[in-house]
Amino acid sequence: MKVYWTDTAEKHLDSIYNYIVQHSELYAKKTVDRLTKKSIQIADFPLSGRIVPEFEMDQIREVFDGPYRIIYHLKPDQIDVIAVLHGYRNVKN
Repeated sequence: MKVYWTDTAEKHLDSIYNYIVQHSELYAKKTVDRLTKKSIQIADFPLSGRIVPEFEMDQIREVFDGPYRIIYHLKPDQIDVIAVLHGYRNVKN
């Protein structure tokens, strides 16, 4: 199954990078690489993520990587990464 990143999710990833790069360019790159690779795992195992508690919908799922939540929409023919948030952020905001 193919994974697509929404504009919003890409902006989140950019924001994560821009925040971390202030302290360490190496760590910023590693973090973005890890999050991107995690989306490849989602393609291989789309049901591995848990249902997002704030939405309680089978097709809205999330996986974690460190403190980050990768939230995705599972569709019949593709997966859309819709958000990448720090675990403390409220999804609905």
